[in-house]
Amino acid sequence: MMSRLLFFFVFLYTVTTLTSTTSGACQTSCGSIQINYPFGIDKGCGSPQFQGMLNCSSTDLYFITPSGGYKVRSIDYDKNTMVVFDPLMSTCSTLQPHHDFKLSDIQNAIIRPSYDTVFALFNCSSDSPVQNRYKSLCFEAAGHSCDELYSSCTSFGIFNTTSGNHTASLGNSTVSATPYCCFTSYDTVRVMSMNILDCSHYTTVIDDGKIRGVTPVDWSYGIELSYSVPEIGCDRCRKSGGTCGFDAETQIFLCQCSNNTSPRDCGGVSDKGGCNSRSTNYAMLLLGMLVSFICAIL
Repeated sequence: MMSRLLFFFVFLYTVTTLTSTTSGACQTSCGSIQINYPFGIDKGCGSPQFQGMLNCSSTDLYFITPSGGYKVRSIDYDKNTMVVFDPLMSTCSTLQPHHDFKLSDIQNAIIRPSYDTVFALFNCSSDSPVQNRYKSLCFEAAGHSCDELYSSCTSFGIFNTTSGNHTASLGNSTVSATPYCCFTSYDTVRVMSMNILDCSHYTTVIDDGKIRGVTPVDWSYGIELSYSVPEIGCDRCRKSGGTCGFDAETQIFLCQCSNNTSPRDCGGVSDKGGCNSRSTNYAMLLLGMLVSFICAIL
């Protein structure tokens, strides 16, 4: 008798816990940034492929990668882009120790720097691969040159030197030359680390057609990520008033409604004619167990 009671109460606790977990509300914003599908902060919210990529700390939203957390500046759900900024990245006014920008394999597949994101590598040695065998990986950045960056940016101006491999003698005078730099794409820094590239610092700028003729001081520094949205019926869920999410255990799509979850939408009835509310299914299972228990003790 006691073993039956113990089993029943354990079962009751498990079912009620699962029911409350699956019907929890998803966080819809972090600070001033809206959190919509495919992104999610809470467990079971958004698309499972993007699970764990965002973290809300107080009023700041961060994009989490193997190389650290990057502050999210904006998310454009119409263009499927996210702009992030690395506080440890060098800019025209601030020089920071270099570190690699790394994404996980799944991030490289579904959310990676767009072609508008330019990686500028600074203070590269004469032996750098991008100055020799892979020089073709460097390109012009909207008409801007290395000389312009070194001369107009207080942070990068420190690399100007009158000694070493970057000087040339003309008679009795010495002409100073700026160290090598390279404007390149994300694929370059993805394949070759900063140590392999043999460049001491880097920065990223978003070339959305607005930096031509603009001095580096006024550039938009950051990384624009372009992401793909899984087509799994989220529009149907949203139109019915639900929030798109997934089962944390099975990774199956779920439409989170005001008081339950559904495999499709918040309409209440599935194509098979049965109740499509997961919490209702748990309730029916609990009721069946209760009836069986009562019959067993009578």
